[in-house]
Amino acid sequence: MSAPAKLEYIWLDGYQPTQSLRSKTKIVKDFSGKLEDCPLWAFDGSSTEQAPGGSSDCLLKPVALFPDPDRTGNAWLVMTEVLNPDKSRHKSNGRGTIHDDDDDFWFGFEQEYTIWNPDTNKPIGFPVEGFPGPQGPYYCSVGTGKAVGREIVEEHLEQCLNAGINVEGINAEVMMGQWEFQIFAKGAQQAGDQVWIARYLLERTAEKHGMSINWHCKPVKGDWNGSGMHANFSNTTLRTCGKKEIYESICRAFEPRIKEHIDVYGADNDQRLTGLHETQSIDKFSYGVSDRGASIRIPIGTVENGWKGWLEDRRPASNADPYMVASAIIATVKGASISA
Repeated sequence: MSAPAKLEYIWLDGYQPTQSLRSKTKIVKDFSGKLEDCPLWAFDGSSTEQAPGGSSDCLLKPVALFPDPDRTGNAWLVMTEVLNPDKSRHKSNGRGTIHDDDDDFWFGFEQEYTIWNPDTNKPIGFPVEGFPGPQGPYYCSVGTGKAVGREIVEEHLEQCLNAGINVEGINAEVMMGQWEFQIFAKGAQQAGDQVWIARYLLERTAEKHGMSINWHCKPVKGDWNGSGMHANFSNTTLRTCGKKEIYESICRAFEPRIKEHIDVYGADNDQRLTGLHETQSIDKFSYGVSDRGASIRIPIGTVENGWKGWLEDRRPASNADPYMVASAIIATVKGASISA
């Protein structure tokens, strides 16, 4: 008989405008290690802005299972969707809004974040008074005083890999204390699952070091880069069409839907999408090859591969819900009037 399993059920709460991660542990005897054997579970939605006190039960439906790299023994991380008591989708459940049943859409999210020192209420490495030297030396840096917080980043990377998350890379970002990890998955829901579990592991890792993670898209005002979550995406058409005209038709489909996208691309994104620091203004739309100041960038690799590849929406903020971002992108691409 195997040891009792520790199942960490993880979900998104109902806080607005930015949801937070919640979790609690369930002990299950004789667990098979399969997702289908993770039972439905309930929680008090009145404590998470998801239900009134007089009818507080919400349900957790397991949707993805990962080995827990931080606990010993038979331990697992269980990503869940929140359901109403009648098992319908709860309004806070962004995963349930994705319409991609055949997993034709592939997503690669570039998740930026800032390691935050709660004692100074500033990014890690920032002096108590004033600011560090200006941006320039910190991006993809090495060395004391430049790559600050590396021990947390490296530990997080190992945890993600040990959990079976498809991390494709990490790097220090433009502002001191700002870092990035990249995750790719074939299927929008799977990509969102992995980003959220990676975020959970990052927050738990920072706990051990007495630090926190700041997901805000403009954590330091002024001449400092904001934090984004660039969304790289493709479907069969983008991966195989081989035509510039089709790519441009799909890009143009995004222009009349600026509001629909910005509404789910993260809170306070107007502070980041200013037209500066490698962004397009929040109320404008543009696209271009290799253009990091555009709303949507057409990667040079896509062009060199004969217009077979992917697109990058550079507008999502670091605090956006990847489920909602993917849902909006899929709806727009599916609704595009493609002309060759």
